[in-house]
Amino acid sequence: METYTIPLARTFGLFFATAIAELLGCYLPLLWLTGKGSAWLLLPAALSLAVFVWLLTLHPAASGRVYASYGAVYIATAIGWLYFVDGVRPAWNDYVGVGLALAGAGCIAIGHRAA
Repeated sequence: METYTIPLARTFGLFFATAIAELLGCYLPLLWLTGKGSAWLLLPAALSLAVFVWLLTLHPAASGRVYASYGAVYIATAIGWLYFVDGVRPAWNDYVGVGLALAGAGCIAIGHRAA
């Protein structure tokens, strides 16, 4: 069990870092477009999106199963972003949605695991 836990934690940590890079790369241009920041924000946004793409290459496999699991972590990270960055408290249905997404990702990941 321990031999599987460490790679799983590493993979989900990579998913989290990828989600942060993606969110930051999209959030900074939004600040510029809404007049809440200067056009200079486009430079770190472009860098963040480049890091996002690079991080995607580090995922264990470029398959739909991996990206489906990443999507669930992205959803959870985006709801965290909503609270910590946007200052909006998530509603109960946000938490339920995150739970369902992570449960689905767990089914995908665990269901495919070799016995």
